This record gives sequence, C-alpha cells and structure tokens, in this order.
Amino acid sequence: MSTPDHQRPLLSEGAFPLAGVAAEDAEQIAAAVDTAPDNRPRVSKGFIALLALGLFGTYLAFVTPIAISLALRANVLAPDNPEYLGLLLGVGSLAALLVGPLGGQLSDRTRSRFGRRRPWLVGGILVGLVGLTIMAMGPNVLVLGLGWIIAQIGLSQTTNIFTTIQADKLPESQRGRVAAITGFATMVAPVVGAVVGGMVASQPFLLFLAPGAVALLFVLIFVLYFKDADSRGLVFGERLSVKVALANYVFNPKRYPDFAWNWLGRFLFFFGLTLNTTYTAYFLAQRLDIDVQEIGGTVATFGLIGILGTIIGVFAGGFLSDKLKRRKAFVLGAAILFGVGAIVMVVAPGFALLLTGSVMCNLAIGVFSAVDQALFLDVLPERDTEAGRFVNITQFATTIPQAAAPLVASAVLTFIAAGSDPNYSILYLASAVMVVLGGIVILRVKSVR
Repeated sequence: MSTPDHQRPLLSEGAFPLAGVAAEDAEQIAAAVDTAPDNRPRVSKGFIALLALGLFGTYLAFVTPIAISLALRANVLAPDNPEYLGLLLGVGSLAALLVGPLGGQLSDRTRSRFGRRRPWLVGGILVGLVGLTIMAMGPNVLVLGLGWIIAQIGLSQTTNIFTTIQADKLPESQRGRVAAITGFATMVAPVVGAVVGGMVASQPFLLFLAPGAVALLFVLIFVLYFKDADSRGLVFGERLSVKVALANYVFNPKRYPDFAWNWLGRFLFFFGLTLNTTYTAYFLAQRLDIDVQEIGGTVATFGLIGILGTIIGVFAGGFLSDKLKRRKAFVLGAAILFGVGAIVMVVAPGFALLLTGSVMCNLAIGVFSAVDQALFLDVLPERDTEAGRFVNITQFATTIPQAAAPLVASAVLTFIAAGSDPNYSILYLASAVMVVLGGIVILRVKSVR
C-alpha cells in the first residue's frame, strides 16, 4: 500500500534519502521518480470551478492596479511626473520576483493542521489587502509605491500557491482542461477590473478595495472547500538556512532536463511575445499611417478581437491536448502559428491583413498558454516535496523576459533604423524567430508526448 501524501518525508535536493548511494545513481533514481506513472485521482468539477473563481478574484485584485487604478492614483498624487508609474510597476514586480521562490520553499515546508497550502493562500490574500489599503490611503507616491510592493508580494504569492495546488492535486489527464478554464478566468479578470475601475475612478477606497474584497471572498470560499492534508507530521532532510534558501533559487538542469528544456522554451516564447507587444501601438500607427495619438481605437479593436482569439485557443488547446494525450505538438504548432502571424503583420499592406495576423498570434498565445501550463505541470520535479519551489522558479521564465525584452527592443530600435523612422518590423521578425525557437526547444522534453 502506498504511503499517503501527508505522511511522506519532505527532503530537499541536497539530502537524497538513500545513505551511501552514489550521486549519479541518486540522480537516476530521482529521474525515475519524476517520470513515474501519475496515480492522482481526478478532481471534481466543484474543485475546478472554485479554483477558477479563486484565481479570478486574485487576478482581479492584482491586475486592476496595473490596468487602471495605480495610474489614476499616481496621476492624482504626482500629476507632473508620469514617469513614476513605470518606476512603481517595475519595483513592485522586482520585489515579487525576488520574494516568490522563498515563499514557495516555506510553503513546501509548512507544518500545520490546515496543510501546507491553505495558510499561505489566506496569508497571501491578507497581505495583498494590506497593501491595497495602504495604496488607497497613501498621501504621496512613496507610500503608494510601498503599498504596491506589499500588495504585489501578497497577491503574486497567492497566485503561485494556486498553481502549486494544481501541481499537488491534478492528474495528467485533467491538466490541459483545467489550464484552459483557469486561463479563461485570468483573462476575464483584467476586463472586469478595467470596467470596475472606470466606474469608481474618483473613489480611492473602492478603486483598490472593491477588487480586493472580491478576491478575499473567493479565496476564502476555496480555502473552506479545499481539503489540504494535515502536514504536522512532515520531516525534512535539512534545515532551511539562508544558504539553502538562496541555493534553491536555481536548479540543476542536468538533474531535471525535461523541466530545464520546458523552462528555456517558455523563456524564449515569452521573450518573443514581449518583443511583439511592447511597441504594438507604434507599429500599427506606422503601418496604417496614423498618428500615434489617434491609434487608440484601432488598438482597442485589435485587442478585443484578439481576446476572443486567445479564448478560443485556450479552450481548444487545453481540452484537445488532454483528449489526444499530446502536448509538444500543440506547443510547437502554437509557436509556428505565432511566427507566421507576426510575419503576416510585417508584410500586410492594410488593415484587414494586419488584423488577420494579429488574430493568428492571439490564437497561438491561447493554445500555448493552456498547453504549456499543462506541460510544465507534467515535468515539474519533486512534485510531492518541492512543488512550491519549482513553481516559483518557473515564474522566472515569464517575468525575466517581460522585464528584459522591452530593454532589448529599445536597444534594437536605437541601433537599427529604417531611415529616420524606427523599424518596428524588425521587432516582429525577431519575435517570430524567438517564439519558434521556443517551440522547437520544447521538443527536447522526453517524458511527455
């Protein structure tokens, strides 16, 4: 009879539980464990629905400040310094990025009668609410920024714990469809947040705390429903010292090659995607010969139709990849479709073909988002012991490109120009190459079809 999950010892990578085993043998055993058949029971529709609601609420509180409320509040507090908005967003993202892996490790090692994950869901959402409250009350930009740092740390941790719970609970046969459903929830949240923000734009408390209250409600409903096993009996191979915690911010790609290839593929895809989207408004204005100040309506049209394409891609990719028991073909197909769409936009002579290329790109983003989420859960190392750690390491593959790609794009536009005008087409071609390379790299994953 197998040992229940909550009674298994948690052992870190540096303390493999077989005394006297050679390092290479330990690595072979670890690889065999990671590729063992998945015997997790299927989760219920109620679990999936409440998981999606919890993520929707968290994203509503998380994305609304990014989409509208932070900009509105910064404009009130410092109307003559619009550059503060970018600084606030960047510092908040950096703080969440640096704290995330530590939170994941602490979650993995939590001993409580409520399990490993539920305390961190509640703690994360409460920290997020504290940050949002500070933002609503902040008398100046400095306090606003402090509140945003606190809010982003708490809310990003809540989001990551929801992903870790999927790693803990989902069998392979449900990972694609659950990624589709939760992906849809997180796509709807920014739209709802923008609408709510527009309705209460002049009321700071409602602007920040209304989305936060919805998040708290949905997270608490999930926490009450979710049965997280008692973790008080867990034991660990080594103490989580500062040295161990910092070392666990990285991983050995030779020991976890499938996870490493998927990490690299995701990094390349999101780097290319960010190159593509950073200067969308300028690219469209240049191609359609419209002043940038007047391109807003066109960007909105592309965005609305693009969301529909992304939603179709999410559901088609997620559900079909589960049904056909294939991941890599969908990821590669999505990468190629994105590349073709980007090239179509570069050569498009007018609005119709530009829109066609944009829809192709958004459809590809939807497919990739759902299927690669399932694929990353398929290859997640140390699933029963260090899921939180590796989920947060995976976040580096998306957050680093989102921070670095705009800098690279600016450098490219500076050094490669077409006459006196910036050559935005170069960015779209580069994005096509990067994304397709990401799809090809993921073919190196061996344990998933």
